[in-house]
Amino acid sequence: MGSTLIIAGTTIGAGMLALPLASAGIGFSTSLIIMLFLWALMAYTALMMVELHQHADSQATLHTLALQILGKRGKWLASLSMLFLFYSLCAAYIAGGGTQFGQRIQQWTGLDISGQSGTVIFTLLVAAVVVVGTATVDKVNRLLFTLKLVAMASVLLFLAPNVTQSYLLSMPMEQGLIVAAIPVIFTSFGFHGSIPAIVRYLDGDTTSLRKAIIIGSAIPLIIYIFWQVVTLGVVSQPELLDNQGLTALIAKLSATVHQSNISYAIAMFADLALLTSFLGVSLGLFEFLGDSMNKVHSSRIITGAVTFVPPMGFALFYPQGFITALGYAAIALAILAIFLPVTMIIKSRLTYPRAEYQVPGGKAGIALSTLSGVLIITAQLFITAGVLPALG
Repeated sequence: MGSTLIIAGTTIGAGMLALPLASAGIGFSTSLIIMLFLWALMAYTALMMVELHQHADSQATLHTLALQILGKRGKWLASLSMLFLFYSLCAAYIAGGGTQFGQRIQQWTGLDISGQSGTVIFTLLVAAVVVVGTATVDKVNRLLFTLKLVAMASVLLFLAPNVTQSYLLSMPMEQGLIVAAIPVIFTSFGFHGSIPAIVRYLDGDTTSLRKAIIIGSAIPLIIYIFWQVVTLGVVSQPELLDNQGLTALIAKLSATVHQSNISYAIAMFADLALLTSFLGVSLGLFEFLGDSMNKVHSSRIITGAVTFVPPMGFALFYPQGFITALGYAAIALAILAIFLPVTMIIKSRLTYPRAEYQVPGGKAGIALSTLSGVLIITAQLFITAGVLPALG
């Protein structure tokens, strides 16, 4: 149960807020098909990781596995992809959270501060908590995560009675939007970074790991489906497309449901989703950089600056870059969660042809996973090049 919740908790984050924005132009039915496929893909490659962990110590990290199976090049690929993923996610959370934080200060104090000032203050507050230490992050995160679950339940209950069936039957506005939505939706199913932790927690027990991964990844899928129903079903497709951006989405949902409490619940959930995700990812990045920089005896403040200044710079230059940064995160996540496991599986099965546990699917499963990874990365590169429409 604990491992299942770790996976579910890792998956459910600020990426959930991006789902209605990514799905605005494609409709509920199409987004549901994409979500089901991407969930199955991520669960499948996670089970590949379980197969790989059979051949390593239960304390092995992703880097250890990559070094053991693919050598130093594999370890460097894993490290650089992890770094790219962490920075992209931090940039997305600062871009989304900074704007919302500035609005909250205006609401609570009446002070008129610029979006850039809100972004800087928001980043400095989170940086202070992270630099102080993991124990502080843990205590803050437990409280925030509990409040987030309460706020999420409240939002779903408030919005559910206002769902309009015809809104859910909307079809894609243009074909390019379907492909453009894939990288952002894909990022919402990322939990592979937590697999080594649950392997250690369950002492490498394959049966328990399989259950934890399948159930733990299915919980976010179910929550995401409900979230899509109550957002895409409450606001019409043209209105969603006219109100692109996280702040505009929250304002539109609040305005559509004429209850004063709902605006607070939606705002609270969005704030907490961003904050808990940002705390978790920035702590991971801080520890990752700290391990690398300890060789030159760097202080925690210097490590903190290297952790937070680059993504804050992105957010200051691209304040509406929440969806854009999540799209770039999809490239790194595809490498970490698809290409790396697939490459290691191919080599591992040559070394251990009669492993106790092998993921079903054989060469067809490997080929389909690889093609899916190529599609995700190609879609994001096409968005960057302007061939596909940008979202958000």
